[in-house]
Amino acid sequence: MSVVRAEPLSVEAFAPFGDVISAGLRAGSSANQGTATRFDWCAELMNARPGAKANLAVFRSVAKALPFSVELLEHHPFSTQAFVPMVCARFLVCVAPTLADGGADVSGLRAFVCLPGQGVNYRVGVWHHPIIALERDADFVMLAFEDGTTGDCVVRPLAAPMRIDA
Repeated sequence: MSVVRAEPLSVEAFAPFGDVISAGLRAGSSANQGTATRFDWCAELMNARPGAKANLAVFRSVAKALPFSVELLEHHPFSTQAFVPMVCARFLVCVAPTLADGGADVSGLRAFVCLPGQGVNYRVGVWHHPIIALERDADFVMLAFEDGTTGDCVVRPLAAPMRIDA
């Protein structure tokens, strides 16, 4: 079984796959009569289907431990997909580059450990594993553009499982 070592999430390392969502990554501006700081344009949201609507959903992820076995990947060929933690300790994000034929390049699979205060936005078509809560169950806000067809989410099993280690 191939082994991938999880690394801390960083803007630079995650850039080929999407955006890191977090306060303080860019300059903010005063908001709400000075009681808050607003950070705009934290993620590039995209929708490639005119009939798809923004779906803001809540996902509850059951906690798992490392090492973790990745047995499938999914992607959203027409939409970005953002996950922002609501109640969360750490969580695991696994992503893979896309091959010329549109499939996942599992040889390039990377795993990131995300800390409280960090979210992610997958670019259109990026292959990824579903979010995995670490330590304890977690709730996430998810935003994607969906129309209820099979094009919303394409899931592919891996030929062989891959193990993610800490």
